[in-house]
Amino acid sequence: MSFKINRRQLIGAISGVSLMGFCGEKSFSAQTIPAVASNSGRNFETEILVCGGGPAGFAAATNAARLGRKVLILERYGRLGGMGIHARVWPLMGGVNSPFVKEVHAKIGGNGFDPERADLYLADFLEQAGATILLHAWATEAITDGNRIVGVKAISKEGILTIRAKLVIDATGDADIALAAGVPCEMGRGGDGLVQPMSIMFAIEGVADNAKYSGSEESARAIKIGDNETWETVTTRAQKNGELPATVGVVRTYKMGRSGKACVNATQINGLFGTKVEDLTQAELECRRQAFRVVEFMRKHIPGYENIYVSHMPAVIGVRETRRICGLEQLKREDLITGRKWDNAIVRGARFVLDIHNPAGGGQAENQDQHQIQGSAAQVKPYDIPATCVIPQKVDGLLVAGRCISGTHEAHSSYRVQNICMAIGTGVGVLAATALNDNTIPVEADMKKIQKILFP
Repeated sequence: MSFKINRRQLIGAISGVSLMGFCGEKSFSAQTIPAVASNSGRNFETEILVCGGGPAGFAAATNAARLGRKVLILERYGRLGGMGIHARVWPLMGGVNSPFVKEVHAKIGGNGFDPERADLYLADFLEQAGATILLHAWATEAITDGNRIVGVKAISKEGILTIRAKLVIDATGDADIALAAGVPCEMGRGGDGLVQPMSIMFAIEGVADNAKYSGSEESARAIKIGDNETWETVTTRAQKNGELPATVGVVRTYKMGRSGKACVNATQINGLFGTKVEDLTQAELECRRQAFRVVEFMRKHIPGYENIYVSHMPAVIGVRETRRICGLEQLKREDLITGRKWDNAIVRGARFVLDIHNPAGGGQAENQDQHQIQGSAAQVKPYDIPATCVIPQKVDGLLVAGRCISGTHEAHSSYRVQNICMAIGTGVGVLAATALNDNTIPVEADMKKIQKILFP
């Protein structure tokens, strides 16, 4: 009869420590865990609760805490920073007249921030302001009293966390808490209800020093590949002949800080929604597969990229558009095109094109013709975002920060980018703290006082 002993049993025998399940003896080498774990949850109280630790949530929490309020911020992942950290949405985009955004840029390294370290800088801002951070806590349920939100419940490893607050800020990006509290929301464009596609952004290395970079449809149209081709025509041919997926009509590259390294924004999946778990699953898998097809295309057809390889994949897919709340006001396309100013502005000088990634095909949704194969983005003039776009209908005690504020599908395509979302969060944090400091409600807060803080 043969006798076999596995590696774990051998190590235990050599060390003289009995292992659980070996010879039926009790183990004294580890903590004994009860058969039923104690995960009944915990209770917290704060003045301002921020749900979401992306650019908008981080900015809201920091600025509210700087004004002396007790602030708690929840983040469902293990790092702050939102899509820029988890989905590698890089670089930061959008212009805005915000002293706080400038302060953050000075700390993290500007638009071309280091995604491996930036979350720690954001944590420094929050901790120095006196805010409490809870990572790995996913806000999922609104606690309401009539038409007023008085807190949220969050999922954690300790069970359900119950957090009560005087004011709640929804910075989830998807209006999760607003919807749960009963705020009416919209999603998608008029007509077919489709949203902008999701994408995987990934990092590559091995880019030649003389390689060119194309960050938009317009630059792809201008960059020459050989004598008679452009970056756009080469990509479009690969799209049409099946070398690239039918939805991938534009391959955007951005030079990262280290030599030979770049970020690629090209993958795209249409007709799916970032609020559905099956859709998110399909998008994650399909766009990762697309990424390697894009790399093979670039190796073959784009000079300077012959030796590239994927050096970093993101933790999650990038989601451009989901729910938008119905607020007291709605930001519209014409407001951005004309550069509308508002007396109750909490953001000034926002500027980014109407960047509508085609929900039903490749390239931009607008201006696709024989001269602009993949379309082009409409230009805007520097515009304001009013406080009434962050105050929802029907529910009191709640503010919204980030891409899920009140706006149309077209307007959203501009203000959804990270620098503008950070400025929105800054304004919302100051609005919330000022309202509490003055013992009033946000809609009646002193806008002159708020603007003096935001735009000194």
